Amino acid sequence: MEKTEKIRIVDLAPHKFTDLGLSKDVLQAVVQMGFEEPTPIQAKTIPSLLKGRDVIGHAQTGTGKTAAYGIPIVERIDAGNLMVQAIILTPTRELAMQVAEEINKIGRFRRIQAIPIYGGQSIERQIRALRKGVQIVVGTPGRVIDHIERKTLRLNHIRMVVLDEADEMLDMGFIDDITTILKETPKERQTLLFSATMPDAILKIASRYMQNPERVSIAADTLTTPKINQIFYEVRESEKTDALCRLIDAEDSDLFLVFCHTKKDVDEVSSDLKMRGYDAEAIHGDFSQVQREAVMKKFRKGAIDVLVATDVAARGLDISNITHAINYSIPQNPDSYVHRIGRTGRAGKEGIAITFVTPREDRQLRLIQTAARTKIKRGKLPTIEEIREARAERLKERIQEFIDDKRFDAYLRMAEKISAGLNPMEVTAALLKFQLEGFGGETAGASTFDDTGAQPGMARLFITVGRQQKVQPGDIVRLIAEKAGISGKAIGSIKILDKFTFVEVPRDSAEKVIEAFQQGMIGGRKISAAPARPRG
Repeated sequence: MEKTEKIRIVDLAPHKFTDLGLSKDVLQAVVQMGFEEPTPIQAKTIPSLLKGRDVIGHAQTGTGKTAAYGIPIVERIDAGNLMVQAIILTPTRELAMQVAEEINKIGRFRRIQAIPIYGGQSIERQIRALRKGVQIVVGTPGRVIDHIERKTLRLNHIRMVVLDEADEMLDMGFIDDITTILKETPKERQTLLFSATMPDAILKIASRYMQNPERVSIAADTLTTPKINQIFYEVRESEKTDALCRLIDAEDSDLFLVFCHTKKDVDEVSSDLKMRGYDAEAIHGDFSQVQREAVMKKFRKGAIDVLVATDVAARGLDISNITHAINYSIPQNPDSYVHRIGRTGRAGKEGIAITFVTPREDRQLRLIQTAARTKIKRGKLPTIEEIREARAERLKERIQEFIDDKRFDAYLRMAEKISAGLNPMEVTAALLKFQLEGFGGETAGASTFDDTGAQPGMARLFITVGRQQKVQPGDIVRLIAEKAGISGKAIGSIKILDKFTFVEVPRDSAEKVIEAFQQGMIGGRKISAAPARPRG
């Protein structure tokens, strides 16, 4: 007989992780992960889950729902018991891996471990991991059932069950598998269900397998900024910094405001930009008032091109001339999207909102568009040639301004001397080259290496790995030699910093070396390279 308990809707929520009653170990992990405050789904869900209640979370991908259930799981299970006490079902292996990774970060100081089990990976390896003992399993329904049938996974000690992206699992035909798995778990368990939509099939599962669940629903604000041109670019995670550099180079902008999820991301992105020669600053919750004021002072002086911030830090900024709001990390919920892009297009001005979307985040982008009732157009990143043309056009406009103001008399004689006996078109072309030539090197894929700060005949390249990734000079030399076919003797100086590396290579082989880095890996990490900006 199906249960007919009324689903209660929860509205009130605390606004700090310290308000949630979390243990010292979990709070320490949350801080290390760079989270500043709970997202709406976390703030509304965690207190109920810590009390042992069943919860239905109506929330989209990217709202922070993994931590919304991951934190209570880590808090509630017995760290000393190596039996499987919690199982999380996900529709795809990619999500299973992602969830397991995040829960391991949350549980690191409680010594709680989660392992992903999914099809496409050796089942024997998974069996060995399960035999060693683990408290949390994250898996796809089909592979979980394989283990149940092999008796390599027993669910009789389960205290918590999570159905993540339940609607997608139903769409993929997993309803029977889910039912089979739930029947293997104790009736006294706590059940959590997260879904972007609430079809009847989801509500039937809730009615049949959940005890008086509380329903947490996150509503999205309606977009009210019609003067904002909204664009998204599909880029891989490893390509985001290069994409951001291209956009900065191509646009004539007062200020780019770049949003990242965590404080760690903010620090890394701003550091990347600085190393590439951009006037970038970071701002997030760890900044003191003095530091914050120093950043804002730089902005008011026009000394900043790019300000990288978390959502929390950006709330107090009232800046009217932000021309571009960049979602470096896709917003965690539609409400955050609306607030972020509302930082541009102020005071009656037009603004541009850009969102970087990785291939796996396509569904999340569609959910944001639906919930925020807006249309985000697909964009194509500017080519190096387009960047040069845009800069040349801006240069032409500035030249016309000087001509109109007639403030260049002192330079007329100098121009006469320089151009005497020379072709005027060639003089103009040479001056354009002098003015613009290094700019193409600011983004990945540039074709000019005239001014990278290298020795004559060499090009200095910027590489996105450093000491923190335990890179050695030999790793750099080996990759260049193997992938680009360049002798180790031809490679110049290598300077390895904390997060970056600079290497000098023969100028005529620089394009080939950049391509080799784009296709290669060091220490299992994807890397990219670009011409460096000149020193100093």
